Amino acid sequence: MSSNKNALIRYKTLDKCLKNKYRKYTLEDLIDACSEALFEYEGKESYVSKRTVQLDLQNMRSEKFGYEAPIEVFDRKYYRYSDSDYSIHNISVNESDLKAMNNAVQILKQFKDFSMFKEMNGVIQKLEDSIHSTGQKSIIHLDKNEQLKGLEHIDVLYESILNKKVLKILYKSFTARESSVFTVHPQLLKEYNNRWFLICLYKGSMYNLALDRMEKIEVEEKNEYIDKDLDGDEYFKDIVGVTVSETMKPRNVIFFVDASNTPYVKTKPLHKSQEIISETEEGAVFKICVQINYELERLLLGFGNSLIVHKPRNLRRRIEEKFRTGIMNYQNLIIPDEE
Repeated sequence: MSSNKNALIRYKTLDKCLKNKYRKYTLEDLIDACSEALFEYEGKESYVSKRTVQLDLQNMRSEKFGYEAPIEVFDRKYYRYSDSDYSIHNISVNESDLKAMNNAVQILKQFKDFSMFKEMNGVIQKLEDSIHSTGQKSIIHLDKNEQLKGLEHIDVLYESILNKKVLKILYKSFTARESSVFTVHPQLLKEYNNRWFLICLYKGSMYNLALDRMEKIEVEEKNEYIDKDLDGDEYFKDIVGVTVSETMKPRNVIFFVDASNTPYVKTKPLHKSQEIISETEEGAVFKICVQINYELERLLLGFGNSLIVHKPRNLRRRIEEKFRTGIMNYQNLIIPDEE
């Protein structure tokens, strides 16, 4: 269990003890209560030191976490709140806090139509009621498309990852003639370019399956789940998009962007590794270090004639060939005369 979660459990336990009007708690009693609470959550012996509890009480008294708890010692050995109505869960908020919370609620409301957020509807309504929401329109608008095919699968996929369940998925890719069955160990859900993907373990290798190509999902209760303990930031750190190769090393991709588009690439880097190699009045030369995948090619092609790939050579040739094919398509296009 993380140290942050441990601390939250201790604070919650101490709060419960300090507001108890029917029992007196010494420091040793508080230590025992915290140790028992951690044992209950972790299922193993977990002794909390005297110094840890003393520091917790000090933090609760201070402004560090916004508690400013009125903790007092009476009869020289017992601990309690001097205000019998106080609890760390009853922290007051100022006008600035209310505005910030109201803005957060407006953003959360934009997700409530997604199936995976349906259970949030009641929570969002409670938040609106508790902070006296003004019902203002959302100032921040997030890009979303509730009509995307496959969103109905998010619930079962999310629950399977959370509860570590193996899945049997009937799947048909865009290039396949017939559907195939994949028995997978789901690890992560990833959204990219307004499409959702399941990152999963299949026959010892990592795969990404598009939700809009899934036809049927069943839980395989008999199969033992394999947890790869994936960290999304670490797993996707060397790529653009969702396609990760377990064997390919990231390479330096060097490309030129004309002057009119340079500001856009500067302010919205293609990848976090992006850096400027040189810049003139004509434009700038950039470098990113990534794996070469399909999504990267699509992104580079999207800039049209305003971007030129310098290196690596194989990538440059593929981009060049696609432009040649595109030119031929336009040259051979026959459009009926408009009436």
